[in-house]
Amino acid sequence: MTKRINIAIAAAALIAGTSCTKLDVPVESQLAASSFPKTVDQYISVTGPVYQRFATSGYATDMFRANEFTTEEAMIPTRDQGYYDNAVYIKWHKHTWTEDDVLSQWTWGFSGISDCNRIIPILEGAADTTINKLFVAEIKTMRALYYFYMMDMYGNIPITTTSTTELPKQYKRAEVCAHIEKELLAAIPNLATPSTVDIKYYGRPTRWMAYALLQKLYLNWETYTGTKRYNDAITYGNKIMAESGLTLVGDYMSLFSPKNGANTETIFAAIFDADKGKGNHLMRFGLHGNLQRKYNLVFAPSNAMCTTLEFFNLFNLAGDARDTTWLSGPQYLFDKTTPIINSNGGGVQLVIEPNIQLVNAERMDVGPEKNGISYGARSVKYYPDPNTIDRFANNDMPVLRLGDVYLMQAEAILRNGGDASTAVEMVNRIRRRVNAPVVSSITLDELLNERGRELAWEGWRRNDLIRFGKYEGKWGFKAGNESPNLRLFPIPSQERAIYPHLIQNDGYK
Repeated sequence: MTKRINIAIAAAALIAGTSCTKLDVPVESQLAASSFPKTVDQYISVTGPVYQRFATSGYATDMFRANEFTTEEAMIPTRDQGYYDNAVYIKWHKHTWTEDDVLSQWTWGFSGISDCNRIIPILEGAADTTINKLFVAEIKTMRALYYFYMMDMYGNIPITTTSTTELPKQYKRAEVCAHIEKELLAAIPNLATPSTVDIKYYGRPTRWMAYALLQKLYLNWETYTGTKRYNDAITYGNKIMAESGLTLVGDYMSLFSPKNGANTETIFAAIFDADKGKGNHLMRFGLHGNLQRKYNLVFAPSNAMCTTLEFFNLFNLAGDARDTTWLSGPQYLFDKTTPIINSNGGGVQLVIEPNIQLVNAERMDVGPEKNGISYGARSVKYYPDPNTIDRFANNDMPVLRLGDVYLMQAEAILRNGGDASTAVEMVNRIRRRVNAPVVSSITLDELLNERGRELAWEGWRRNDLIRFGKYEGKWGFKAGNESPNLRLFPIPSQERAIYPHLIQNDGYK
């Protein structure tokens, strides 16, 4: 974590409580007219709340669950009555959520938008300088990112960019797409263009972030609006590759380690700090408690989260370094000979069994652990951090990175009827980095599998499955063939109580 981001998070912590999810809050300056930001550090302090949203469990837990638990990538089965939690994880997994289950995600996104709307007038009230233009462009880019998440999840949503006393107008999804596009294109000329996203810009928008977000927007444009814009997706993928100096890092796992930070591949990241940016506790939820000794942890993990057998089986390529991101089978200490004992499973060796077996289907319950067996392969992609504080880790979470850009480019080319050899080369850049076998051809279905291997638990699986028409598939304990209406979440009931003019998405009350 850089000093600059520390400044931002510290400043954000002081004023984060002022945010709310009301969409029509009048914008009030947080600074006196004589105290508009002048120096870079002052600008960073003022803009801190916008980034602080990403350094919370609102992103690492709430958004993660909505975009991963609704797919085959992640789940929490009931474990001998534990983690039943009023069936919330069952509802995510089986696509039976209601409008009362999706409030925290809405709150996270629109609170981020509210932060941007409150801060932009402060920035625009400062002197019209190059620094000022840079920071205004950055916050407008962040607002576009928040809107992207909300539009992707909820479809027809309100758009607010200034203070108003009127009820916020709800816009069609296509109109929100056009708004995001317009904001990004307007911001691009004033965004920084470092060769790679170095320590100065790590965790802040650059021109490459705007390009990557536009690429993802155009790749999904047909899903969102019914109109194809794959050629535009290709254009912005090419611009990233031609104009930036971004390159894949050599060590895939370094992208997700507790010591990760600025590198040649990550374009934008959610930055976490076990002390100042508490929010990432994937390790706490994802590991078995008896793995504490192996990873020298100061706490026993919760033994909750795992993946489905269907997704685990994607990690089957010879030599693929990404296979090491999953734990399965008999567990040993790092000497590979000393067995790890499952103290809750009979006092014998811990065995992680990817094929999840239920003793109570209605409650999706695997029952008590017996014979050392714990069900569900476990992820160590965000590698266990021995320097946690209150079970929160230091691993930053990539949001946009070059590996995703290459795979989006390959997909856009295939969907656009372009040169298949170029799409193959994009995939092979990914494969060669992890020592996986290269391919001579690639289909869309194979590309979806590759996106799963490369981007597991990075928050894009729901978006991908919907775009590929696979969201209604059968996996784990989900029956499949659910209504396509579930590709959108319902507008939360609490928001509709405040704003009764908001029209609910099809298929919900």
